[in-house]
Amino acid sequence: MSTAINLYEAKTQLSSLVERAAKGEEIVIAKAGRPLARLVGLQSRKTPRKPGLLKGQIRIDSDFDAPLPESVAKAFRGESA
Repeated sequence: MSTAINLYEAKTQLSSLVERAAKGEEIVIAKAGRPLARLVGLQSRKTPRKPGLLKGQIRIDSDFDAPLPESVAKAFRGESA
């Protein structure tokens, strides 16, 4: 269940709101009655990541880090082609 709280009050009570969110409560922060953000606790991984899970399934070309063609580089810089 979520609790709505106004922005000013959230600023003055941030520490306690973070503690509540860490315990599983969802806090909705609003300004002038309009919801702006949601404060929720972080979820921990249930199982640790296993390195190498996608080994052999991903291929990176030998020119992966080669310079871009000049026309593409100009586009990234916002210049005309």
